[in-house]
Amino acid sequence: MNVGIIAHNSKKTLIEDFCIAYKGILSKHDIYATGTTGRRIEDVTNLHVHKFLPEEIGGDKQFTEMIERNAMDMVIFFYNPNMIDPNDPDMETIVTACDINSIPVATNIATAELLVMGLSRGDLDWRLSMKSSDEV
Repeated sequence: MNVGIIAHNSKKTLIEDFCIAYKGILSKHDIYATGTTGRRIEDVTNLHVHKFLPEEIGGDKQFTEMIERNAMDMVIFFYNPNMIDPNDPDMETIVTACDINSIPVATNIATAELLVMGLSRGDLDWRLSMKSSDEV
């Protein structure tokens, strides 16, 4: 499964801690992230992360394009609803793209934990058949 991970600047440490905690599950899947987030995840977990450009130079757009192609199976996006930073990825655009393509998305740690545990149990395997029917 392709798991997209993205985080606003103020949530980078939280996403690192999350990935450390769930490294065993994440290691069995392909992880995609914007440049800075991906590098930080790799540094703390030793997981291989497919990295897009940093957010501020188009990585969030590359991330969104992968969602729009229905190539992500799950997205974890930790954002800060109390702080607007023009350099942070656009939460609304990414979540809307996930909704349009029926891609499960978590925007907080509680939901992210539920999704990652479901990923471990095979609860998201329906995405594989959905992608197969899109290719027909």
